Amino acid sequence: MWTPAMNEREFKERTKKLALKIIQLVEDLPGGRLTNTIGRQLLRSGTSIGANYRAACRGKSTADVIAKLSIVEEEADETHYWLELLAESGIMPLRNLEALMTETNEILAMTVASIKTLRSRQ
Repeated sequence: MWTPAMNEREFKERTKKLALKIIQLVEDLPGGRLTNTIGRQLLRSGTSIGANYRAACRGKSTADVIAKLSIVEEEADETHYWLELLAESGIMPLRNLEALMTETNEILAMTVASIKTLRSRQ
């Protein structure tokens, strides 16, 4: 769950846990061309969130950090989209995806808030 005092280490861990859950979900998806395609996209975007957050933590300037956090924002939003498609297409029941969707939304909201804060300081 989101806390306003979440630090860099905690957020790195949280995005890694999300990636691991996404990996497991993709492994558990039923076979098929459609599912494999959505699964690959979900795997790419869901694991990219944490990787890009780590890159943002090593940003060389505020503008660089904002640019990298913007990628985190895009990847989190895309991940949520693929999760919605899995549910709405009937590939996976919504109840199996709700926790991941909530977590992705919370990470997205925290990322957007961080970007806004950094922009206001520029």
